[in-house]
Amino acid sequence: MLKPARSKKEKDPEGRMPLADHLRELRNRLAKAMLAITITSIAAAFYSQELMDFLSSPVERCPKGVMETGGKCATIVYNDLLSPFTTTVKVVLMAGIVLSCPVWLYQLWAFVAPGLHRNEKKYTYYFAAAAVPLFAAGVYVAYLIMPVSMKVLLSITPDPAANLLDVDKILDFTVRMVLIFGFSFELPVLLIMLNAAGVVTGRRMAGWWRGVVMGIFVFGAIATPSTDPLGMIALSGPIIVLYFLAVGIALLNDRRRRRKDPDAELDDDEASAVDLTPAPIGEVEALTSTRAALPEQAGGDSGARQQRLNGYDDIT
Repeated sequence: MLKPARSKKEKDPEGRMPLADHLRELRNRLAKAMLAITITSIAAAFYSQELMDFLSSPVERCPKGVMETGGKCATIVYNDLLSPFTTTVKVVLMAGIVLSCPVWLYQLWAFVAPGLHRNEKKYTYYFAAAAVPLFAAGVYVAYLIMPVSMKVLLSITPDPAANLLDVDKILDFTVRMVLIFGFSFELPVLLIMLNAAGVVTGRRMAGWWRGVVMGIFVFGAIATPSTDPLGMIALSGPIIVLYFLAVGIALLNDRRRRRKDPDAELDDDEASAVDLTPAPIGEVEALTSTRAALPEQAGGDSGARQQRLNGYDDIT
């Protein structure tokens, strides 16, 4: 009897496949991710006004029909004819990317996961579980500090002038603050990942603390769009706390690694300790063999020949 043909090829347990199949799978994953972003963006378009109000909420607005001078408030305007359309498209697309992140992140993971080992998959789950709340915490801190930062910047305006802020500029400011704060909070995840891979030890990370603290403050002064001391401290302070938390976790991981493998932290050119303590070898067992005696064993008395045949001769 003829066996029915299989509709699908059997998958390799190690995730290996030809290059054409890899490209075909990548195309399918990208298509599913783009479809999810498109559908979510279309749904977000119905709430574009609410999204615009949410993104511009950190700005202290002047009452309608009133243009006050000085740094008390600001009036939000569009500078050209296409600005309302382009700004709405940006906001809707950004909302679609953010809201559909579970789908396209899963597609990315499903494409990469077959090439990972079991322990690598386990660590990836841990890192992903920690990265999401840390990014959300960075976004939350950004929205807490943005109204204060904008108020500080608006207060610099001299009294004869009024503040007219373009919506595109407000959107760029908000997105930069959110992304900078969100990704900066991922620093401990990156450090712990390097420690888990054996690239850097917790003791070495702890020795970097002076330079790291200085670098974080410099980064906070340059990266924050508001360029005010409050924004710099709000960004640098939590990152420094998270850095020392990552150092503590790395030290605990190194201690656990030393218990399992004492030579885990040795350099490539460093020899491990050799235990030269003599150990008992036990009784010598007799060597039983059915082979014929060698020519040099043929002569001599029978006692010596029997001793050599029992395994006491180094030559045999």
